[in-house]
Amino acid sequence: MKKNLAFLAAALAFAATPALADPEAAMNKAGCMACHAKDKKMIGPSFKDIAAKYKGQDATAQLIEKVRKGGSGVYGPVPMAPNGPDKISDADLKSAVEFILKS
Repeated sequence: MKKNLAFLAAALAFAATPALADPEAAMNKAGCMACHAKDKKMIGPSFKDIAAKYKGQDATAQLIEKVRKGGSGVYGPVPMAPNGPDKISDADLKSAVEFILKS
């Protein structure tokens, strides 16, 4: 009986844990893909160019902050607007940045 209760508790805990969204789906929903693409420059840099710029660095926190605050001048004069948690959750943003850095 104890084993059954332990299994049931573990199953309920797993079911209650929200799964992280697919990074590409989260970026589409947040509007990132309006200005960025995986392998070509659009209004903003490609994910491939971002990954190359930060290759070998642990830039996850830096890029999360840049997305949250916005910025300009790194890839040209067009500014990137800030993107708050109402557009993309912290967990989805971290997943998206990690995805971009692996591009």
